[in-house]
Amino acid sequence: MIRRICNLPKNKSFFLFGPRQTGKSSLIRTLWTDNIWTIDLLKNDHFLKYSKNPEIFRKEAQEKIIREKIKTIVVDEIQKVPALLDEVHHLIESLSCQFILTGSSARKLKRSGANLLGGRAVQRQLFPFVYEEIKDQFDLKKNLKFGSLPGVYGHTEEEMIDILKTYTETYLKEEILAEGIARNIGGFSRFLDVAAAQCGELVNFTNIGREAQVSAKSIQSYYQILEDTLIGFSLHPWEKSARKRLTTHPKFYFFDIGVTNSINHRLTADIDSVLKGRLFEQWIILETHRIISYRQSEARLFYWRTNNNAEVDLIIEKHGKIHGAFEIKSSHNVSGRDLTGLRSFQSDSKEHKTVPLYVIADIEDGYSLGDVRIMPWKNYFEEVLSCF
Repeated sequence: MIRRICNLPKNKSFFLFGPRQTGKSSLIRTLWTDNIWTIDLLKNDHFLKYSKNPEIFRKEAQEKIIREKIKTIVVDEIQKVPALLDEVHHLIESLSCQFILTGSSARKLKRSGANLLGGRAVQRQLFPFVYEEIKDQFDLKKNLKFGSLPGVYGHTEEEMIDILKTYTETYLKEEILAEGIARNIGGFSRFLDVAAAQCGELVNFTNIGREAQVSAKSIQSYYQILEDTLIGFSLHPWEKSARKRLTTHPKFYFFDIGVTNSINHRLTADIDSVLKGRLFEQWIILETHRIISYRQSEARLFYWRTNNNAEVDLIIEKHGKIHGAFEIKSSHNVSGRDLTGLRSFQSDSKEHKTVPLYVIADIEDGYSLGDVRIMPWKNYFEEVLSCF
């Protein structure tokens, strides 16, 4: 059993959000084994029963807690019946019991105005495996092709291809569409293809809309769907003004590289040096995002770019201060010409001159080029990222 590093409260009620097949239910079953009652709203009988009469849940829960001394109640995929949260609220107020509420989408809860329990339950998020969890068996080449979804990890290549294809076809397209989130099936499917092909690049709603044959406004809403259903996240440019950040183009990253490759139909393709560079950058960004979330850090991630297209892949900011600027290179040889973006960043303002500069690379041993540290990716995780 792979030990997950997600820190879950042992006594306080909480929401655990994460895309399908990230292992939410498995993790709960591993950590909570005694005095537990579980409802799975993916089961049709459970869904129909509680969606028609949410109050039945309260009555059953009261019986379980009072008569059977149940200490923990788990509701899987809570977003499918948001009305149950009112009953959970009442039960938390009136009885001593921990509630664990898992979900693969916060969208329905937000849009329905669901009761999010007003601080009575904290929120956590679960991601695919991170390097720290699987480092004894970690294979970078395999990870850059198939990702690290728990439902995929550990299978043969043929099995991983089948699982990922099924995941993208049945979940990303059919389930999202079936829930009525996006009604233009053709438009949303074309959007997914374009968005995956441009993963990690600047998002231009107009250009993507033209390619997917839907309006720019629809493209903007589709990206919001992907964020709300935890399929990806936006990386915004570093600007001193928070308002200005919101008016410039973000980058978008799908939550798992294997899923991205599946949408792009390249699970059986060879990874050349150019593609490896893109995937390696995506992986470092994803790992950083996951670890920051697991540590419940107040650090925030950005990229930096000028009008002249000078760029730094990753900026880590905390409490208003930039703690590091990072270029990400899959090359085994890093030279001065790879530092152009970092040098432009350094000379951009007086404040940037004291920011630590790094290149995260696929190398075994680190070294320095002037004041820039060229760092193996393992060292980045163990030394730099651990500080946030």
